[in-house]
Amino acid sequence: MDLLRLGSYTFSSRLILGTGKFSNTQVMLDAVRASGAQLVTVALRRFNREQLSDDLFGPLSEIGGITLMPNTSGASTASEAIRAAHIARELSGSPFVKVEIHPNPQHLMPDPIETFEASKILAGEEFIVMPYISADPVLAKRLEEVGCASVMPLGSAIGSGQGLKTSGMIDIIIRESAIPVIVDAGLRSPGEAAIAMEMGCSAVLVNSAVAAAGNPAEMASAFSEAVAAGRKAFNAGLMPKSGHAIATSPLTSFLGTEA
Repeated sequence: MDLLRLGSYTFSSRLILGTGKFSNTQVMLDAVRASGAQLVTVALRRFNREQLSDDLFGPLSEIGGITLMPNTSGASTASEAIRAAHIARELSGSPFVKVEIHPNPQHLMPDPIETFEASKILAGEEFIVMPYISADPVLAKRLEEVGCASVMPLGSAIGSGQGLKTSGMIDIIIRESAIPVIVDAGLRSPGEAAIAMEMGCSAVLVNSAVAAAGNPAEMASAFSEAVAAGRKAFNAGLMPKSGHAIATSPLTSFLGTEA
């Protein structure tokens, strides 16, 4: 069976869903169920048992078959991300952590130095570390070497819906990587998710593309189907590209013979 392997965990779904930006908790839960996602990321600030109207941990925990991946969104330094990861593991019991450190709220680009430092420490503390990074092949390799379970390069800026602007760099990361490469951020359409999978990505993570859709549950389902189709196409082996036309049916001599 073609499974996504992250640490000691395996998943049959290669769609990871984020849980921010939904209009309300029920819409988010419907989308999670429709997506078939088995790994769902949630920000530590949404683990709020004292204010249930702002809590996602409780409702998500009631959905069978999903594993929570706390993220460190909001952290601007390695020390803040490490502290958030420890709190999240204590609250959720999940060994997963999406290391997300972006100090500038204007562009929300991940800080490569702080991300590396936090990831190295957390990997040494037996977290299943999945860092969100710019599409930097050198950084991706360094993160692999310190024990990260995957790398998660952005397709384009968070929430921008600009798609796979970094596809050239992601292609290099895939070729050089011995751990799963998961596109995270910037995807707008299921077609873009399919392309990422056809390239050889192990999975994709989407949030805004689903949460901001007219019908989030339907869009979540569409992404699920697109990811599965893209993975199937990758495994089947895409035809090679050519710089010129090639006839599908070779010409034969009978066209030039007389009756």
